[in-house]
Amino acid sequence: MAIFGSKKTKTEVVEKTVKPAAKKAVEKKSTAVAPAVVHVAPMSAASIILRPHITEKAGILSQGGVYTFVVTKGANKPSIAQAVKVLYKVTPVKVTVVNLPSKNVFVRGKKGVVSGMRKAVVTLKKGDKIDFV
Repeated sequence: MAIFGSKKTKTEVVEKTVKPAAKKAVEKKSTAVAPAVVHVAPMSAASIILRPHITEKAGILSQGGVYTFVVTKGANKPSIAQAVKVLYKVTPVKVTVVNLPSKNVFVRGKKGVVSGMRKAVVTLKKGDKIDFV
């Protein structure tokens, strides 16, 4: 039966042959190399904000300059703020993000699932308004 993991990788061989002082220099050289960066295509403002989240509570909050939106799962606070600025031409002061989980429901004798969502609560500058027409 073969012994698994008996082959040594090149880094293990190098580490054993290099002196400790030289090992630090080798580590510094290896960390100086820039790590691989994964470039993600920037999302457009329309693809970040899916729709306004219109509820009774959201309607009450909107009177005070706080608006809620359903956003994509990959959206973060700066991208949401930029999307609101581009789409509605208002400047957000604060953005809060809430992840709502999916829930199991039982309606009319049948089981179902209410899908989860990512909700953004955006506070605007005093005097700014968004009209959802």
